[in-house]
Amino acid sequence: MTTGGMPAAQAEEDKGGLRTALAGLTTRGRSFLAAGVAAAVCAYVLGQSDLLRVGLLLAVLPLVCAAVLYRTRYRVAGSRRLSPGRVPAGSEARVHLRMDNVSRLPTGLLMLQDRVPYVLGPRPRFVLDRMEAGGRREVSYRVRSDLRGRYPLGPLQLRLSDPFGMCELTRSFSTYDTLTVIPRVEPLPPVRLTGEAKGYGDGRNRSLALAGEDDIIPRGYRYGDDLRRVHWRSTARYGELMVRREEQPQRARCTVLLDTRGIAFEGAGPDSAFEWAVSGAASTLVHMLERGFSVRLLTDTGNSVPGEGADGFAGANQESADAAGLMMDTLAVIDHSDDTGLSRAYDVLRGGNEGLLVAFLGDLDEEQATVLAKMRQRSGGAVAFLLDSESWVQGEAHEDSEERLRMLREAGWTAVTAPPGADLTDLWREADQQRNQVTPTGSTAGGGGS
Repeated sequence: MTTGGMPAAQAEEDKGGLRTALAGLTTRGRSFLAAGVAAAVCAYVLGQSDLLRVGLLLAVLPLVCAAVLYRTRYRVAGSRRLSPGRVPAGSEARVHLRMDNVSRLPTGLLMLQDRVPYVLGPRPRFVLDRMEAGGRREVSYRVRSDLRGRYPLGPLQLRLSDPFGMCELTRSFSTYDTLTVIPRVEPLPPVRLTGEAKGYGDGRNRSLALAGEDDIIPRGYRYGDDLRRVHWRSTARYGELMVRREEQPQRARCTVLLDTRGIAFEGAGPDSAFEWAVSGAASTLVHMLERGFSVRLLTDTGNSVPGEGADGFAGANQESADAAGLMMDTLAVIDHSDDTGLSRAYDVLRGGNEGLLVAFLGDLDEEQATVLAKMRQRSGGAVAFLLDSESWVQGEAHEDSEERLRMLREAGWTAVTAPPGADLTDLWREADQQRNQVTPTGSTAGGGGS
């Protein structure tokens, strides 16, 4: 269980001093104060000293309660813990609240309220019984959102009451936490897609089968080389000390291209075409990381995640979890861009062979289909999922969607259409079947499982 939250924090001081405390008098407290003042006035007019004592008692009691409550209000601390702090859309997270009475006096009745955005549900409210000195109370509630995003939780509000119910004070804690709702991630089947063998898997095995372990090209010995790497056969042949080269196989690469152009998608909400594309990109990224690929997320704006350095790819061993978290956090808040084309993404890809390219695309015109055809030339393999946003909104496919699909396939893309409510797992298998129809079994197009 991952936790995230704030350390125990003292409630911030309200302004106004005693005036604030008096403003917190309840109906009972105000009634006691009014009765005390009236009794004192009557005692003065009638000359009744006993009635004056009763009036003073009635008037002083709510004032004392307000003063005590005002002084003890700084001695209550609160904390919040999220479990987990990052949750997929449609799943629940639990928020744990803890209140500590750090004063030497017991508290009265406590009413607790946490502020949450309306998309996470109604505001949770709790009534806590009297807390003894040094006591602790813990409560929890659940939040759930069908919309991805980053949502603030807090600040925590606490309403204090004295044991006699004479006064109530509302206090607000200064800190808050953030719940990250990431896109839904679907498990994908391990199929073999074009462009996967970039240093691992079958490509590397074929190289060893052709050359043999004993035919590794040696080099001359250098100071500091491990003597266990000495290649004795080459040493005898060349008459000098020779060592085996240390081959560092290049990790298989995968770039996930997400089309975020506002003009390419219609509709909004958790069931829209754009949200399906975001979820598909997240599922592909996680799937490729689990398969040992170095991955990156690229959008039509040319921005890539993880970013610069090592060609923008990440996912090697200990970096996998951090890279996945960074990309999921990015997808949690990604929105439509103002760009009208995919040229910026092409500028990033045209630097060299980028391995496998998986694209989630919205509506395309002829110009953008031409740009995508050029992208195919810069990748070892390319798979495209086309979303006709008009069919997602109106239920009828756009007349040009089939033409764009044909153009991509002629350019070498493995392209499939994603109809409304499509299952990405089924489309993933369909893309594999389409590749097998184009590429004969046993050709060099296949690679390690993805």
